[in-house]
Amino acid sequence: MPFKYEELKSYPVPDAQMVLLPERVITYALGIGMGADPTDEKQLRYVYEDNLVIAPMMAVVVGYPGFWLKKEDTNVDWPKVLHGEQEIEIFEPFEVAGAYLGSTEVLEIYDKGPDKGAIVVSERVIKHRDTGKLTAICRQTNFCRGDGGCGGPGGSAPRPHELPDREPDSICDTPVLPQAALLYRLSGDFNPLHADPAVAKSAGFDQPILHGLCTLGHAGHALLKTVCDYDHTRFKSMKLRFTKPVYPGETLRTQMWIDGNVVSFRTIALERDVVVLGNGRLELN
Repeated sequence: MPFKYEELKSYPVPDAQMVLLPERVITYALGIGMGADPTDEKQLRYVYEDNLVIAPMMAVVVGYPGFWLKKEDTNVDWPKVLHGEQEIEIFEPFEVAGAYLGSTEVLEIYDKGPDKGAIVVSERVIKHRDTGKLTAICRQTNFCRGDGGCGGPGGSAPRPHELPDREPDSICDTPVLPQAALLYRLSGDFNPLHADPAVAKSAGFDQPILHGLCTLGHAGHALLKTVCDYDHTRFKSMKLRFTKPVYPGETLRTQMWIDGNVVSFRTIALERDVVVLGNGRLELN
């Protein structure tokens, strides 16, 4: 049986807080492939405690309440949940050693009908715990494949960003370490799908796959490097659609179309020539 629309729409997702200690900040940056060139001083700022700055993509793990759709009282068929889209909007740069509080709520649920699934859109507002200043907002779209017929309104989430119909203006390749999933999970996502070969095979994969948000981080790294010259303050917002899984050890190629302060992008797993992130849009300050 699917969950009930009214109950999930008003589900009390617990608040979560995080203190951005240097070790935590560096662990996240290493998990998304930063520090691959330890002689690059601009890149080193994200993985070395002297003059440390925080990658804006880290918003996806700050104040994260965990995989709350898995909780028994949500009645969600959680093994069939897919992470469809992700959006990040930055209002102020994160501070090293700053304490942040994330408050999550369900914005809307679109019922595709029995046997067709439901789309759950949630939003996490991240504020500085001590000052109360709004720092970032993360919006997430999940496709609950086993929960169609939940009683919500029909329709679907807004149309994704369309990429320009021309050759990319720039590309950036970022290697994914073979141990990348094992490293990224230290930032808070301990789903065994990304670590245990037996669990991965039971889910239909040849080996553990990379976290979708780790793939997002790699694309964000490519964008920071290519269009921001590693200046984190230029990063205003980012949104994308997850299209295919990534395997640790692959090379990710991010293609970019630059139109003023808007950069459209997509990311390809080079060895398999498949799009793993699509409909990407980065807005710059």
